[in-house]
Amino acid sequence: MACKPDVKETKGQYKYFDLKGFIQADSSRLNRVNPSVTKTVNHNGQSETKNLKIANWGHELGLFASSDINKPSWQQSYAVLARGDSITYKALTPELKTRELTVTKIKGKVTRIHIVNHTKNMLYETSEALTYLPDSVYTIDKSQHVILLGNNRYIIKGKFKK
Repeated sequence: MACKPDVKETKGQYKYFDLKGFIQADSSRLNRVNPSVTKTVNHNGQSETKNLKIANWGHELGLFASSDINKPSWQQSYAVLARGDSITYKALTPELKTRELTVTKIKGKVTRIHIVNHTKNMLYETSEALTYLPDSVYTIDKSQHVILLGNNRYIIKGKFKK
């Protein structure tokens, strides 16, 4: 109970773009409008395309939300570069998974989000490039190298049908 006032006071008071909040709100909107999507999944060169409706947009866009950089311990961890209609947040240390987040807005409306993630440890190395253009397309390009299992590359592209 004692934590609730703190949560209310800090809501909306993020140092960086609220990626998690944006993806959650857009996922709720997409669940309501239930758009058709042409989704292509490519795994190591083997590709499959389907026309479908996504049952759970929060899950579908989960990698985007999990790239949120608004953690209290990261308050001074990103350089902020504003250029035209875009703001780019660049990690200042190599330990941070989200290396770069670029948000483009036109007239205050988010038109593009691009994320670069990278994780490396003794067992595996993973690189991700995530791009989301609301109501247009989203892509997830993920490369993994896992010790003993080798390399994997996944490219997922969802194109919204108009």
